[in-house]
Amino acid sequence: MHSETGAAATTTERWGSDVVAETIRALGYRHVALVPGASFRGLHDSLVNHLGNHDPAMIVCLHEEHAVAIADGFSRVAQEPMAVILHSNVGLMHATMTIFNAWCDRRPMLIIGATGPVDAHRRRPWIDWIHTARDQGALVRHYTKWDDQPASAEAAVESLLRADQIARTAPTGPVYVCLDAEMQEARLDREVAVPDVRRFAPPRPAAAPAEDIAATLAILRAAKAPVLLVGRVSRGCADWQRRIALAERLGATVLTTTHNAPGFPTEHALHGLAPVGERPNEAEMALLRAADAIISLDWHDLAGFLSARCGASQTQKPLDIPIVHCSLDGHVANGWSMDHQALPASDVRVAADPDRFVAQLLEAAGADWSPAAPLIPADQHWTLGAPTGPDRSAVFNSEQLAFTLSEFAGDREITFARLSFGWPRSACRFRTPLDFLGKDGGGAVGTGPGHSIGAAIALRDSGRMTIGVIGDGDYLMGVNALWTASHQRVPLLLVIANNRSYFNDEVHQERMARQRGRPVENKWIGQRLDDPPPDLIGLARSQGFEGGVPVRSVDELIAELERGAAVVAAGGRYIIDALIVPGYSDR
Repeated sequence: MHSETGAAATTTERWGSDVVAETIRALGYRHVALVPGASFRGLHDSLVNHLGNHDPAMIVCLHEEHAVAIADGFSRVAQEPMAVILHSNVGLMHATMTIFNAWCDRRPMLIIGATGPVDAHRRRPWIDWIHTARDQGALVRHYTKWDDQPASAEAAVESLLRADQIARTAPTGPVYVCLDAEMQEARLDREVAVPDVRRFAPPRPAAAPAEDIAATLAILRAAKAPVLLVGRVSRGCADWQRRIALAERLGATVLTTTHNAPGFPTEHALHGLAPVGERPNEAEMALLRAADAIISLDWHDLAGFLSARCGASQTQKPLDIPIVHCSLDGHVANGWSMDHQALPASDVRVAADPDRFVAQLLEAAGADWSPAAPLIPADQHWTLGAPTGPDRSAVFNSEQLAFTLSEFAGDREITFARLSFGWPRSACRFRTPLDFLGKDGGGAVGTGPGHSIGAAIALRDSGRMTIGVIGDGDYLMGVNALWTASHQRVPLLLVIANNRSYFNDEVHQERMARQRGRPVENKWIGQRLDDPPPDLIGLARSQGFEGGVPVRSVDELIAELERGAAVVAAGGRYIIDALIVPGYSDR
């Protein structure tokens, strides 16, 4: 790992920020992503000169949004939080979009801010005044799990212990602790100890009550066509295997979604249909019409999913079959953000961690369970007849890009940190829990580079290749995050699906024009990224990436993928600009 490592201080004097740094280390944080700022110059010094810039090591970024996005991407793999430090109110305002995104992603994250000095008598003229806010946490309170502004070194220790505990407790999420600059920079005239952090660990994931297990098993015993919806679940291999074992024991047909990372192998015989996309299709509707029980494992937007495929609101005309919904997500619902989605109807509402629920069901069901017949026979599995590679006779569009990348992945150990708009469901061939890390939970733009870099940091030395497949608009908004990947010597391959447009909004403008009887041919105005076309490869090269020339065909893409893979295997970074014909896939 590339990191500037300094020598730890030899002086016996201690300062308020030293205690903060010691607490961060004791809690096990390996990295801290930051953009430097004077409001936390005390903590910065403590991390470098007191701790020696390791455990945690600094990840320097060029924008606060990228620092948070990198921490988000890291936790998608590591399933543990990364620390982030933001400079006073202005740094926090820069980062708000990606904090909201991490909130929607339910990603654990320890965000440390700074303000002050709170004591007005201690402020330097002008700068300390404009960088002081009475309630910084109010900027992000609606989309963090907890925030605090401790006034002493002792209070800072407790605040960080509490923040870490809350961030790691399911449903996980970002927390914000704002440190007074004067507290950081004050010489300690007393002993302030960091306690044994093991005594402040988060609780074990919640288990389901015995009554809920019994009620669920009663539904499953009566079911002849159960469907298992696998949503937000863990990346753990043991949990992955238990989900497979439960589905096989029940004979349940399994669905996953492209919104989340895969919780079940998509090519398994019981994964009857291709992963669910944003738009319903007839196969999904037919499957739900044939089902006689649904078990939801924290399925994202269960009510919206069922309503779109069953033709009625769940609150007005619920689906008339037993539904078990296991989720803790209601614990973080609030009145500001509607990310909790529509309210689903269910016959058994299980407030438990979905993976503990699976383990409990598997144990309670016993080995002599008679599995149901699969709803999708083996000779009708979605992989039969689905493309396994590109069609060189077709136009080079998002479909051909996806099928080429899917074929390239093959049996290689590859993690797709992100996938671009237009990725066809039939190209989602995921065999391990790390093959794909899920969509951008907050629907933001500009997070793809940061998520890819964070995932690559977590996967460094794992033997897996990290590939981020992102759109040109997403790339251009977050492009200067690439410098951090080069500075950290992180192996990474980026593939830009470049349709030279904010094409998703072209689709919206076409819909508006058709509804209003106006010219559809004007949909491109205010959308196209052209005249002049941005030099996507040049922007990456200026930040330490390698790259060839833009590709316009499947064969050119294959050649560039092989070049890029060789660079990444040697520890480098490579970018591919894939010039694709605009359009999205329905497959």
